[in-house]
Amino acid sequence: MSYLGISTISKNQSMRDRVAACVAAEGSSFPESWTAQYALHWASAPGWDAAWASAEVNAPGADHGKNEGVITDAMILSQVQAVMAAYEEPPAP
Repeated sequence: MSYLGISTISKNQSMRDRVAACVAAEGSSFPESWTAQYALHWASAPGWDAAWASAEVNAPGADHGKNEGVITDAMILSQVQAVMAAYEEPPAP
């Protein structure tokens, strides 16, 4: 796991948009603030940094957050549910 990779993923706007959409679908009243508050937690999912790094080798500079083949919706859902379960607290408004 690369800390730089986690940081890069957590700051990618397309990735944040996709995570926020997932969080909203999971019932959060504040999906954007939840996404921001827990960004480093959801971005540190096992395997995400390796998938991102591989995508960067194949398509340098591309917006990998938009590519559903790099981090899939199922991967996002799994990590969002895990973070929600681990922290069981509402996001700051």
